Amino acid sequence: MVVADSQCDLAVALTKAYRKCLPSAQYINFDTSSQEAIFAAINLLSPGDLVVLIQSTSFRLEAYRIRIELFNRSLKVIEHPHLSRMQGTETLRYIEALAYDAAYYRDVGHALKARIDCATSGMIDSGGDRLSFAAPFEPAKLNIGDYRAMKNVGGQFPIGEVFTESQDLEAVNGRVRIFIFGDTSFAVNKPEKPITLAITKGRVTEVFDSTPEFDQVLANIRADEGEIWVRELGFGMNRALTQDKTVSDIGTYERMCGIHLSLGAKHGLYNKPQIRRATARYHVDVFAITETVYLDDHVVYQNGAWQPF
Repeated sequence: MVVADSQCDLAVALTKAYRKCLPSAQYINFDTSSQEAIFAAINLLSPGDLVVLIQSTSFRLEAYRIRIELFNRSLKVIEHPHLSRMQGTETLRYIEALAYDAAYYRDVGHALKARIDCATSGMIDSGGDRLSFAAPFEPAKLNIGDYRAMKNVGGQFPIGEVFTESQDLEAVNGRVRIFIFGDTSFAVNKPEKPITLAITKGRVTEVFDSTPEFDQVLANIRADEGEIWVRELGFGMNRALTQDKTVSDIGTYERMCGIHLSLGAKHGLYNKPQIRRATARYHVDVFAITETVYLDDHVVYQNGAWQPF
């Protein structure tokens, strides 16, 4: 089943593509269908069936976050949200990012996870500034299109990411230069000059060459959480998205080939004793200028690509 709206060019293009690839699927126009009709159609599906959600913004049905509801019914899900944020040439870049290279994602993704899971330290060199992780990492999670070991099948597309965080958040120290951050409207914000973050014991303690928009992001986190934790360490793998090839939606750009971090206490997949889930509100993605990435003494990223393992 494909549930789609037609509120932007990219949504229309993707719907046409799915009609070509899945001619026998049931198609529901979200704009002209009632919630009752959509749920009635979903109720007829069997566990293991596929639902594709093509959304110019983000579908909301009653109190449900629809992807979670579909997973609870053991349905497979491909979700394309916030498509209206991509305009012009960005739509072509988004489509390019959907291409699936099984050998690349699975071979490199699993090898990267294996290296992360046994590493005792790591380091990001962002052009002279270095951010050190002086502790082992949490078991890495995969978003590479391989769902054999997972309860839920599918998720938000495009895909291409391995992510973790330090087992000891206070073991993260140093400096990192970021070239893009997610702003308060969840859009990609690229300042004219990279912003440098000084991180001490896992918290942002100083910021250099900031912008008013980034200052607002930090002020919001401080107002609600008191301090600014650095949590997620994301190893993006999608080669259609790079430092120069961007899209406006931060959730899509998160897959870009390189390193991203999250600012704020929220990272629900890993529990930490000093973080209370009830008060953790922010997870803001920031993207590091990435010259070299080390796990222990192994170079795993260099020259804009993940290195052979």
